[in-house]
Amino acid sequence: MTKTLLGSLREYKKGSILTILLSVLEAAFEILIPLRMADLIDQGIDLGNMAAVWKFGIAILIFAALQLLTGVLSAHVAAKTSVGFSANLRQDMYDNVQTFSFSNIDKFSTASIVTRLTTDVTNIQNAYQMLIRMAVRGPVMLVFSMIVSFRINTTIALIFLAVIPIMALLLLLLIIRKVGPLFGRVFRTYDTLNNVVQENVRGIRVVKSFNQEEHEIKKFKSISQSIYEDFSAGERLLAFNSPIMQFFMYACMILISWIGAKAIVASGNNAALGMTTGDLTALFSYATQILMALMMLSMVFTMITISLASARRIAEVLEEKTDIDNPADPIMAVRDGSIRFEQVSFAYAAKADKKVLSDIDLSIASGQTVGIIGGTGSSKSSLVQLIPRLYDVSSGQLLLGGVDVRKYDLDVLRNAVAMVLQKNELFSGTIKENLRWGNENATDEEIEEACRLACADEFIQSFPDKYDTYIEQGGANVSGGQKQRLCIARALLKKPKVLILDDSTSAVDTETDASIQKSLSTFLPDTTKLIIAQRVSSVQHADLIVVMDDGKIAACGKHDELLKTCDIYREVYESQQKGDSEHE
Repeated sequence: MTKTLLGSLREYKKGSILTILLSVLEAAFEILIPLRMADLIDQGIDLGNMAAVWKFGIAILIFAALQLLTGVLSAHVAAKTSVGFSANLRQDMYDNVQTFSFSNIDKFSTASIVTRLTTDVTNIQNAYQMLIRMAVRGPVMLVFSMIVSFRINTTIALIFLAVIPIMALLLLLLIIRKVGPLFGRVFRTYDTLNNVVQENVRGIRVVKSFNQEEHEIKKFKSISQSIYEDFSAGERLLAFNSPIMQFFMYACMILISWIGAKAIVASGNNAALGMTTGDLTALFSYATQILMALMMLSMVFTMITISLASARRIAEVLEEKTDIDNPADPIMAVRDGSIRFEQVSFAYAAKADKKVLSDIDLSIASGQTVGIIGGTGSSKSSLVQLIPRLYDVSSGQLLLGGVDVRKYDLDVLRNAVAMVLQKNELFSGTIKENLRWGNENATDEEIEEACRLACADEFIQSFPDKYDTYIEQGGANVSGGQKQRLCIARALLKKPKVLILDDSTSAVDTETDASIQKSLSTFLPDTTKLIIAQRVSSVQHADLIVVMDDGKIAACGKHDELLKTCDIYREVYESQQKGDSEHE
């Protein structure tokens, strides 16, 4: 996990090293100041030696200035480095998500990915900034303050040595064992919260039409309350951090004062015989430094504990490898749109009890129009998603242009196969910008021609801005039928070898549907067209109709043939004809 995360550091490695060096220097200058302060008191003030006062006073000012300078620089570089690191993490996660196959995507919810890209990355950013600064400065201060304290007075230094493990044990038990699991649960709940918000905003029209605002508010409040309770429990435990520190700090100060005062009196303020006033002042400073170092380390441990859950969640996305890769020596051209399924079986999970598709044998000639029909759950969509390798076959072989699809370069394959998915998506931007997803170099004339074929030009021309009309996120400002026609036009701009329409005309009327089918047949004679439909009228004129049932091919043939030989097809056709006559 650590190696995975640090792989995103890249150009910020130098910044990390520089921050560490500056933090060490900052701690070193801070440690030197009490020593010079002791000399100022013992050799200057107590003896009335103004030369010594000036000498050590200037030295203290120089060390203080250098400490301030290195502190400012380390804080600046640490902030820049941690922000850059988080930006790289976010970019690497996003880039890796883009490589995911559908099976990889199925492992993560949209809300979970959003939380990982935002909240989790921010936690890592804060933790990393502490690690390269406080986690370096704290131990350096702790170790060297202890060494100098032992040189000044062994008895008093032993007090520090006894206190440190007790404080460390209490803090570790408190923070790691108690607080860590609470924050891990919080971030999982964040996923749920984001999912609820996204779902509500996306379906706000449905919420309002069913008057379910109160229900949604209660659902959000319940999840929000869960986050509040876990956070509160964690913060209550962390609140003990400061009192514990203060208790030990005051206890140490009292012991130092008592033992130090006795030692000064016994030695007559003579360094050769024991302790001096300057030594006692230095020990007070080092006591503060040691306890501050422990405070820093406790803050680091706290932040690391909080961010560990985030680190694991980010690493999961970064370490997820697509199960669909380019072959070693890929084929860079698709000859034609001929398709052949040879004993193809498919399951979404390798250990699934039941296969989604079983023993599919099907041959489709290049340029044919093939209708695919079947009931809900008959695996029509799963069948066509294998062609552009959105999923890979579990067994058997799928050939496109006479070549196994797994031998093609992925970009080449998917450029040769245009697919209008069952769930149509449009993105924020103009109509032109959305359509150029199919071909970024498409001319205005090519765009308009594709829209005419998809019967989209007629409604686009009715918009004031025509093809420059802005489409809201998800295509919220166009109807379902308009969205479908725009998505078909977008697919046509690819000029594919294979065009797949996955129930892509369900929201348009039968007349428009028939017009689209006629356009496709007339203007794309060399393109293989696969049309998944619920309506028999959408596929009855196809060269071949495939009837799917429970993941298997129940029958293949033309419309008239299937009416005679296939009970499933005949029942669907008759029920739809009856429904149409009743509506009339």
